[in-house]
Amino acid sequence: MSSVFQIIGPPMVGPSSSHTAGAVRIGLLARALLGETPTRAAIGLHGSFAATGRGHGTDRGLIAGLLGWNTDDERIKDAPERAKQAGLEVVFRAVDLGENVHPNSVQMDLAGADGDGIALVASSIGGGNVEVARLDGFETRLTGALDTLAVWHMDRPGFLAQLTAVLAGVAINIATLRTARAHRGAEALTVVETDAAPCAEAIALFRKMEHTRKVRVVPRFV
Repeated sequence: MSSVFQIIGPPMVGPSSSHTAGAVRIGLLARALLGETPTRAAIGLHGSFAATGRGHGTDRGLIAGLLGWNTDDERIKDAPERAKQAGLEVVFRAVDLGENVHPNSVQMDLAGADGDGIALVASSIGGGNVEVARLDGFETRLTGALDTLAVWHMDRPGFLAQLTAVLAGVAINIATLRTARAHRGAEALTVVETDAAPCAEAIALFRKMEHTRKVRVVPRFV
């Protein structure tokens, strides 16, 4: 079941909940997963995003999200110019991600000031709803509908037990948990959607866990 708000979309600036508001939200998710405002963004537009995105403000929406603006921010129309002022270099191109990928999709490669970077594929699936389907080469699903914890780690016995024990210890309920790995014992990505945002103490414990490489907290969309 979808609510009327999911169908109509969020409060927004722009002509299309899929092409504009969805683009902003993809940018916001990417920014949160990077952990900072990027300094460089290579963005590949797929399908309808490539064909009609410029007219619908998809390019401006993606940049606005990377800058941390929401869907109803009046500055969205000026996002490319504001990005230059903020030191964010953006390059767009058309890409073909295959016929099995949603037509409103984007491939993003981001770099931050500290040298960290991420690569993701995300789609705007209607009504401002979005989904990250691939992150740093791992198949996943991240929507921003719930508070989300993303943990890059080594695939080791007991790691997920420790992770869930910390969440249980601070009384945070898990809605979904997905782990993808390159192969047994190699690098892995765990994405946990929760009913509440992890507190600072819990996040600190996640980062101290043996075999953790990186932790990102993605707040739910209001």
